[in-house]
Amino acid sequence: MSVLEGYRVLDLSIAMSGPFAAARLGDLGADVIKVEPTTGEWQRHVSAGGAVGNRINVSFLSLNRNKRSIAVNLKDPEGREAVLELAKNADVFLQNYRPGVAERLGVDYESIRAVNPEIVYVSISGYGETGPYAHRPGQDLLLQGMSGFMKSAGRAGDPSHPAPLYVVDAVTASTAFEAVLAGLLHKERTGEGQLITVNMLDAIIAFQLQEMSIFTKGGVEAARTDEPHAHVYIRAPYGAFETADREIVLAFPELPLLGRLLDIPELLDMDSERDGHERRDEVFRLVAARLKERGAQEWLDLFDSHGVWAGPVYGYPDVPGDPQVRHNGSLLTYEHPTEGTVTTPGFPIKFSRTPSALRHPTPLVGQHSREVLREAGLSHEKIDAMLASGSISTEQ
Repeated sequence: MSVLEGYRVLDLSIAMSGPFAAARLGDLGADVIKVEPTTGEWQRHVSAGGAVGNRINVSFLSLNRNKRSIAVNLKDPEGREAVLELAKNADVFLQNYRPGVAERLGVDYESIRAVNPEIVYVSISGYGETGPYAHRPGQDLLLQGMSGFMKSAGRAGDPSHPAPLYVVDAVTASTAFEAVLAGLLHKERTGEGQLITVNMLDAIIAFQLQEMSIFTKGGVEAARTDEPHAHVYIRAPYGAFETADREIVLAFPELPLLGRLLDIPELLDMDSERDGHERRDEVFRLVAARLKERGAQEWLDLFDSHGVWAGPVYGYPDVPGDPQVRHNGSLLTYEHPTEGTVTTPGFPIKFSRTPSALRHPTPLVGQHSREVLREAGLSHEKIDAMLASGSISTEQ
């Protein structure tokens, strides 16, 4: 038995933040019903990185495991009624439409609460449900730009540097996942459902709890200098450095110790805290010049033997073969009926008694429409009629 076995989630979300959150709920055992348009969710038709797949592109494949798909036309009265019927026995309703869309489709909180007062309804938006930016597109890079962190690394005078992953989407997904669990706990204790709202702007700002407070409370501005330091609020040396053969990362060692290990006399009398900040560029240049003289593994062995925090810089081809990654089982490999062998990030939380598991590979559009609607009590004849009218669709 998994942690969330017996709970049902209706996932009406699109793109990344909502589907990622719902997939994690599915990993914990929830019965996640992906309610998507009859032509398929938007992400099915957008191939991130050009990885198109056979019948399911890799982007969609990665975000929608452990779900069953029902394909419904919400603009059709019968389609909307089918979703309301499903909502009667659901525990969680998750959507990330732009503000106002759920109301127009008749699946807003009040409409769902009318058929299920105990529902935990989670609405994800880009900037909030109301306010001057409520109707702006909540796209990851736009939120990165607004959040402040793009000026926290790199060289002064260089363009701001976006994160090389969809960090705002991922943080928002984790926030929504946390919100669902808290909502379910409250429901278990009190029998009450509720509306929970999560937005990308607040999620990425909250993620910077420490950095933002250094500025707002400590009054220290995030000022970049001439060398490509990895974080303006952490003392040097802190960043990626070239060696004779490949890059390594080095994280703020004590400067006198580093001076001895690297034979850099200028570091021996420096104060790690004061000079690590005030003489950041000088420290970076001294360390960078020395590290180029030997290979990465030689330096890493030396640093490890003296308790200095350092490590390799991997590309994606390097990650699967790392001994710790293999030991942890960080990657999950399984067979998909249309996409073949799939290797993807696995389950980051390990439970001794209620382990996560892959129960459903990512579904085709409407693959489970018949199955789910029969469970909701609709007759075979009714389902056939809805298929004929276009209210729902099945596997495409």
